[in-house]
Amino acid sequence: MTELTPADIGHKASAMYQEAGRSNILREDVCLPAVVIKQRALDNNIRWMQSYADACGVLLAPHGKTPMTPAIFRRQAAGGAWAIGVGTAYQAKVAVGAGIPRVIIANQLIGRANMRAVSVLKAHSQAAIYCCVDSLENARRLSDHFSAQDQVMDVLLELGIPGGRCGCRTTAEARALAQSISVLPGLRLAGVEFYEGVIHSGNDRADLAVITPFLTRVLAFVRALLDEKLLSDSEEVLLTGAGSVWYDIVAQRMRDAGLPDNVRFAIRPGCYITHDRGVYQQSQIALRERDALACTLGGDLASALELCAFVQSLPEPGLAIVGFGKRDVAFDTGLPQAVAHYREGIARPFAAGSMTTFDIMDQHAMVRYGEGVSLEVGDILVFSTSHPCITFDKWQKIYLIDDDYNTLEILETRF
Repeated sequence: MTELTPADIGHKASAMYQEAGRSNILREDVCLPAVVIKQRALDNNIRWMQSYADACGVLLAPHGKTPMTPAIFRRQAAGGAWAIGVGTAYQAKVAVGAGIPRVIIANQLIGRANMRAVSVLKAHSQAAIYCCVDSLENARRLSDHFSAQDQVMDVLLELGIPGGRCGCRTTAEARALAQSISVLPGLRLAGVEFYEGVIHSGNDRADLAVITPFLTRVLAFVRALLDEKLLSDSEEVLLTGAGSVWYDIVAQRMRDAGLPDNVRFAIRPGCYITHDRGVYQQSQIALRERDALACTLGGDLASALELCAFVQSLPEPGLAIVGFGKRDVAFDTGLPQAVAHYREGIARPFAAGSMTTFDIMDQHAMVRYGEGVSLEVGDILVFSTSHPCITFDKWQKIYLIDDDYNTLEILETRF
């Protein structure tokens, strides 16, 4: 047995045992809890979403704030992604450092330190970097900063909806801002950005009644900017939107808009990369019901992200305390639910719904189970998750595994 030192306990799911250079989650080689990504499902998701974008005739710019993992960015780019979307200057640095040629900061760049960070990235790389703008105050600050550095910042004018997040609320407001940007040094109005994902009430028919006119307004605004020659006179104009819920609606409207050939459309779903068995599974089911194209591609998105944890205590009949909690996994859109049960590396009989996570604390999960379930302290339970973004950001290192839970690679996050 290889002698270890405290330095080998480098993160909370450190591997303490290996055979032939690999560890196995089910063999208890790794400190649990641990989050894992199944390689087969990950590769499937990259292929499926790229195939969908290609079939729609749009570009794919996955939102990298979901995994914040350079190795995953590189896989997405190798699979055909045109760009990576991010939310902050630091996240842009991570994407640029991963070798991504185009980075869309789908957010406003506020404050001189953030502006300087992007200036540094522009000075030390060939990456094309975009950011959003929705106010004249911010545009002037960007202009002052980048013109002083003899740089030009590509900006995307953001449109928004009442009650939503950022973005100009009216066409008149947006048009006035575009006119101002056109004469500010150090800025180039490279396109238009929007985010319809905030329209998500759970009632698809009501949501589409809001999304459809919003997209109509976006397209009409782009046409107006083109007619008035307020967009960059470079070869490409970028129009980008779409999160992980309505990307089909957006992609199809972009495809059918009849805009000039130099307008490039980029959709930005992020959570598809590992998908889930919660909120995004429900969204994908709804998408396939309304979109025939998604059903013709073969296969579908698959849940790739799992959490593995020990049964820690069985203090009373029907109650299991499992060794993970809010510090380990997302809990904002539903609690993690068990999908498999192992004992000494062997799969145990498991029926869907036989266990229910009903509460979660910092480092303990409370699970009810029925009379037909046989649990022992030390058993390993595998849990599916909902909303992968809020699980990724709790881990410095995540194991990429095969179908037998052998570790293949350690994926390092950069939060």
